[in-house]
Amino acid sequence: MEVPHYTPSDISKLPDQPGVYKYFNANEDLIYVGKAKSLKKRVGSYFVKTAGINRKTRKMVSEIKKIEITIVDSEFDALLLENALIKKSQPKYNILLKDDKTYPYICLTKENYPRIIPTRRVIPSRGTYFGPFASVGGMKNVLDLIHSLFTIRTCKLDLSPYQVQSGKYKVCLEYHIGNCLGPCEGKQKESDYDQQIEQAKHILKGNLGIAKTYFKKQMQDAAEEYLFEKAQHYKNKLELLEKYQAKSLVVNQSIADIDVFSIVSDEKVGYVNYLKIKNGTIILTKTVEVKKKLDELDEELLETAIVRLRDNFNSEAKEIITNIELSDSFIEADIQVPKIGDKRKLIELSLKNALYYKKEKALALGATKDKGNRVLKQLQADLQLKELPDHIECFDNSNIQGTNPVASMVYFKNGKPANKEYRHYNIKSVVGPDDFASMKEVVGRRYKKVLEEGLPLPKLIVIDGGKGQLSSACEALRSLDLYGKIPIIGIAKRLEEIYFPGDQFPLHIDKKSESLRLLQKVRDEAHRFAITFHRNQRSKNAFGTSLTDIEGIGKATAEKLLKQFKSVKKVQSATLDQLTEVLGKAKAEKVYQILQDK
Repeated sequence: MEVPHYTPSDISKLPDQPGVYKYFNANEDLIYVGKAKSLKKRVGSYFVKTAGINRKTRKMVSEIKKIEITIVDSEFDALLLENALIKKSQPKYNILLKDDKTYPYICLTKENYPRIIPTRRVIPSRGTYFGPFASVGGMKNVLDLIHSLFTIRTCKLDLSPYQVQSGKYKVCLEYHIGNCLGPCEGKQKESDYDQQIEQAKHILKGNLGIAKTYFKKQMQDAAEEYLFEKAQHYKNKLELLEKYQAKSLVVNQSIADIDVFSIVSDEKVGYVNYLKIKNGTIILTKTVEVKKKLDELDEELLETAIVRLRDNFNSEAKEIITNIELSDSFIEADIQVPKIGDKRKLIELSLKNALYYKKEKALALGATKDKGNRVLKQLQADLQLKELPDHIECFDNSNIQGTNPVASMVYFKNGKPANKEYRHYNIKSVVGPDDFASMKEVVGRRYKKVLEEGLPLPKLIVIDGGKGQLSSACEALRSLDLYGKIPIIGIAKRLEEIYFPGDQFPLHIDKKSESLRLLQKVRDEAHRFAITFHRNQRSKNAFGTSLTDIEGIGKATAEKLLKQFKSVKKVQSATLDQLTEVLGKAKAEKVYQILQDK
């Protein structure tokens, strides 16, 4: 490809062909890279007309001293070249994605008995790379799954045939606990090991169905040979894989592979969300900022983001859906704007994440000036509440080891705990450790009393738990005709997902968000209060079984002794004088005598 040079006065000599143009200033600095169906028409438009060109573009044009072009075969080739040049040089007038971090990958090493390891450095000669992953957490989940399903080594030993046959190595702890089959001592054939690696590769590619078919066949073969323990082993693997798939956000198996993009913007920045769908499951979600340099339209911002995000995350999906109309000539894929159905729901989910990201950034930049209520206003915006949540009540259950089921309610006023309003509950109507039924009982008892006493209703109810606990709480509100009158959410611990009643998809608030930290603080306080009450109940019960058996000691006396001495053992070792201070002389002498006789 030829790379001729031009000046602004030479634009009439530019070819009428597709390509990439580069603008340089007087210092030979590259200030802008662009693509064009026709280099002559596109570059000429910057210099021939001034009407309708914004101030930023006019400033850039005034700096252009040299133009360099590269002719290519098609507009798509021009776009790929433009993307590569912008990533390499980052010219000051080009759209830039604010996302400079290095993403984690999983590497399948090229060696005898390959390893599967995490890395941030891509060295092609080292092995095959899978990813990148949008987060370290997502990558670790996949690694944990693979190491749970397969006996893949984690050591760094050179397991070439010569080294293994020489007897140089001895099996380690991983072999003895069943995580490795000892290839270092030749206890596992390389062909058997490679068979597991092949199945692990399917999982790394997102093809869980192939791995599930493999384990199902192994289970059936073992059962036909009456090897029931082996069949159970493979059944456990199959269930583990199905459980992992269930935790992923399954959209619709018929959708297969598709890329979802949405954009919202303000005067300076566009916010683009990307959902990568593979085999009907969302396997990646990412939101980025796209800075406007020349007052670009949303279409231009989104086109740039689509190319770069697909490049970053190695997407080859042949179908793309977006929330705005785009020309499909800029990329080799079918681009649609769905209006109804499951694909429209995916666009709505993507927009939900983009809008949230936009709000989060606005708040981080100090868009909210009211410092006193900043976090509450942020929470109000994140959860789309009609009123400021200055009165929050949060519920949690506790039934460790299935004993003494209790619950707690904590009360936050203006974002701070109001300890005097805390309440704890002994579960009355539920037998055994049933979190869902317990939550329904406690929420019902709380707001029945609130209504009877005319107390103020909260502006937000938080349930410690996922969809099940939230649904149970909603049932209690319906029975009191309060459902829909008080905002209510559930917060699940593991991924800090926010659930709304009747909403299939959870909201993921940025881990650094002040509003999420407030919700976590409320949730953790409810959990602490519930655990403390649960421990006290267990202590009282344990204490009562030993001391209330003594004639003359009832529950009140036992609690008084526990409060003073903290344990039964210390009560038994207490002196008569110490008991007298708590119980009085007559009762103390009686208790002391009985304890001494035991």
